[in-house]
Amino acid sequence: MRYITFMAFLLFVLTSCKNNNQLATDPDTYYTCSMDPQVVEYKPGKCPICKMDLTPVKKKKGENKDELQLSEQQIQLGNIHTDTIRNGTIGDQLVLTATLNLDQMKSTSVSSRVMGRVEKLFYKNMGDYVNQGAPLYEIYSEDLNNAKQEYILALNKKREFAAETVIDFDQLIQSAKTKLLLWGLSEAQIAELAKSRKTAPTTTFYSTATGFITQLDIREGDYVMEGGTIVKLANLSTLWAEAQVFTSQLSAVDNNSMTIVQIPEFDNLEIQGRIEFVNPEINPDTRINLIRVSIPNPGNQLKPGMPAYVIVKSPQRTSLSLPIDAVIRDGKGATVWIQSGKNTFKSVMVQPGLESGDRIEIKSGLKEGDVVVLSGAYLLHSEYVFKKGADPMAGHNH
Repeated sequence: MRYITFMAFLLFVLTSCKNNNQLATDPDTYYTCSMDPQVVEYKPGKCPICKMDLTPVKKKKGENKDELQLSEQQIQLGNIHTDTIRNGTIGDQLVLTATLNLDQMKSTSVSSRVMGRVEKLFYKNMGDYVNQGAPLYEIYSEDLNNAKQEYILALNKKREFAAETVIDFDQLIQSAKTKLLLWGLSEAQIAELAKSRKTAPTTTFYSTATGFITQLDIREGDYVMEGGTIVKLANLSTLWAEAQVFTSQLSAVDNNSMTIVQIPEFDNLEIQGRIEFVNPEINPDTRINLIRVSIPNPGNQLKPGMPAYVIVKSPQRTSLSLPIDAVIRDGKGATVWIQSGKNTFKSVMVQPGLESGDRIEIKSGLKEGDVVVLSGAYLLHSEYVFKKGADPMAGHNH
């Protein structure tokens, strides 16, 4: 009886050892810790970190070590959605802070052609609008009065002595007239002078341009030298939007880029313009450059000094692109989850490019036709770490 009992006990022990050995070496089972999923063992035991009992996890049949299989319920609960990636167009845009300024190409300086005393100014305030041909100022000039007298004298001499002498009075008259034209008199003023044969002590000069007065440094009674500035006029039919751009952003600025100037004070009014100038010199202290965009200003609604935004859009190009949330990025690189089979997913490394809105360009790592996980990528990442006990990026070549 004792012999039978001993043999039964021995058989129980041997069977238990065999089962434990099978359990420990089962290739379809591994052990991990729910608190520390990076711990992976292939036999029962305790977690070396938190000392809890390891939990057995059964590998799914047909699942490779770098793949993850989910049930239909897990896919639904995880809100995992996929789509087939295809080529599309993508372009970048750069938003710069700018200020509206005068178009210096349309600014005009009206200066005096003769030396004299300004007796009257027809416009006395900064910002006054002056039309071309409008009377601008009256000046008393002895030199100009003498030139007018010479012209009248030549006309009178021709009338009196043209038949009695061989002197070419027409040449004298033309010479005197040319002097008056060079000193700023108009053809109409000279014609009136020839008709009346009388000179006034002062002469009225008219504006040679149209615009708003931006500089008025002279007052009535002041003396002005020949070439001295009377007023400076600015034509606001076009304006410059001047924006600062960092050197790191210069690669996105191209004279062929589409440019939009946005005016926040006019309910974000958008005006299409073109880049007129990119400063060839960079400030060495701030590493900032200047770009200038010319925009139309119908009705002179916009005023210099207004804030604005310059939006520089690079040309669209054909490329693979994904929603930004589909790409997982960290210090090691960027990965995307693709569907490799039914309910089976795999992490692949990609090279991201430019970002535009909520999309990101994929330069390499994917090909047209791949089925990519658009939402739920971070859930797959966490599930992989929990089940495999490793980072899915660990096996990629960085």
